[in-house]
Amino acid sequence: MNVNCPNCEKQLKLGAKAEASISQMPPGKVVKVKCAQCDVAFGISSDKKVVNLSANKPKEAVAQNPTQATGRKTGSKVKPPEPPDLAWLVDGVFEDHEVVEDVPLALVMMDDSPERLGVINAIEGIGYRAEVAKSSEQAIEKMLFVNYSNVVLHSKFEGAGINSNAFHQYMYKMDMSKRRYIFYTLIGPEFKTLYDLQALSYSSNLVVNDNEVKDFNVILRKVIPEYEALFGPLMEELHVQRK
Repeated sequence: MNVNCPNCEKQLKLGAKAEASISQMPPGKVVKVKCAQCDVAFGISSDKKVVNLSANKPKEAVAQNPTQATGRKTGSKVKPPEPPDLAWLVDGVFEDHEVVEDVPLALVMMDDSPERLGVINAIEGIGYRAEVAKSSEQAIEKMLFVNYSNVVLHSKFEGAGINSNAFHQYMYKMDMSKRRYIFYTLIGPEFKTLYDLQALSYSSNLVVNDNEVKDFNVILRKVIPEYEALFGPLMEELHVQRK
């Protein structure tokens, strides 16, 4: 399923899992998604229509006669409570239920380039919703509040080199109770694609050389199922045991 962002008009591809979740939503509900290009959120309704959440909402009419709004005489000393906010009814978004929780999230840290776009398309092609961080500081802040199940970092991001990159150091020191649920990929000219020993030495799950970024979708389709088959039962048991 392809949708166009109402803000920047970038075409986004939703995975089969996300499309199925949207189709199963009750009528009138909206799922909020964030554009990987402009980072602006918009909605998709249960009938798969795009909803512009940033559009101006109509202002409530103000009664000219004070007795019209309250039903009480002007001289009354008792001030009635304000009427409820019906903004959610106007734009069709109910804040408590607008997000489909089972759409996995991915975070990408690469300089703006055709290669980054290719990585985003590859990730979204296997069912993730990708977001972009413009700095290590922003990425770390996002990680504090959002559970990303897939993270991609290029070794030249911010030009620091992988060993001195602030985000890589953050991942390296992350508590295992959180780290084990993140599939962490490193991309760069110094890596040998699918070389597990090198990935292990950098505390990542996958390493990819720049020359193979064009095949990133195929690589993910091979590696992630193998990863889930190997570690899925273990992580599920740890989750049950709350470890």
